[in-house]
Amino acid sequence: MADEIRLAFAHPAERAIATAPDAPHDRISLRDHTVEVEIGAFQAERGTKQRICFNVVVEVAPQTGVIDDDVDRILSYDRVTEAIAHELAAERLNLLETLAERIAERILLEPQALRTFVRIEKLDRGPGALGVEIVRSKRDFGEELDRLAHEIAQERPHPRVVYLSNAAIADPRLTSWVDELASRRDPVILCVGRPDLPAPQTGHAMTQRRVDLLAIEQNGWCLAAADLRCKVVATRTELDWAMKNGQICVWAPSKIVLDATQGPRTHPRDSVALAAWFAGEMDACELVVIGETLPESAPVPQRGIDPGDKLF
Repeated sequence: MADEIRLAFAHPAERAIATAPDAPHDRISLRDHTVEVEIGAFQAERGTKQRICFNVVVEVAPQTGVIDDDVDRILSYDRVTEAIAHELAAERLNLLETLAERIAERILLEPQALRTFVRIEKLDRGPGALGVEIVRSKRDFGEELDRLAHEIAQERPHPRVVYLSNAAIADPRLTSWVDELASRRDPVILCVGRPDLPAPQTGHAMTQRRVDLLAIEQNGWCLAAADLRCKVVATRTELDWAMKNGQICVWAPSKIVLDATQGPRTHPRDSVALAAWFAGEMDACELVVIGETLPESAPVPQRGIDPGDKLF
């Protein structure tokens, strides 16, 4: 009995280990994540914020191959904190039980997630911590996960993908363009082409493709140096985080292009067409091309801008 009581108040990570199946799973955890929020059913809890502490453990399916230090192959911790932040922002709740249930459901939408332990405690309602802990697996939600997945798909941001020619990158109005893009509500992802320098020639199609993609990335770093608000990003995980947090990105194409199951048919040297393919992959609201000719076709609405014109 004493051990059961100890385990009841242990961290969810210890609970997960104690109740693990014969084949143990990998786990990621969030400890002592504290935020201030208005929550509670009592009148004294209305109109005031109180500290709420979250401890979350997620059991994940083991990797079937080499992770290769690739953030897109794992369940990012950001998915856990984003699930908490989303449910706290959705509406004011009376019960910690409701909040825990909704957080668990959102976490279990992740393909790698198998089971999650969610503990939430109020820190300001008495001399100790008052809270609730739940354990949920995918089967506990059933068809509700499909419904929520559809809702989240509708919430997914639609970025504005903006291609900048080399002349546009060197233009003294670059900062004002970034100002204008940053003022818009839609997330912004910038794309560039190869620099105006002779590229190494390998004489081999596959290796030349990589060389040309890396040349685009070098130019992206030059753009980032010209305006420090522009951050070079290579992975889908980083792109998703940046779009949700208002960060302007410069797309480094190598990883996403080379990992794509149905990659672009265009050659990387046709960088505007490559940007059009990427805009389709990101379900962009539009592709804006500054200082170059528009591609013959694009999977999203597109418009061309001369460097002297206003963006909007």
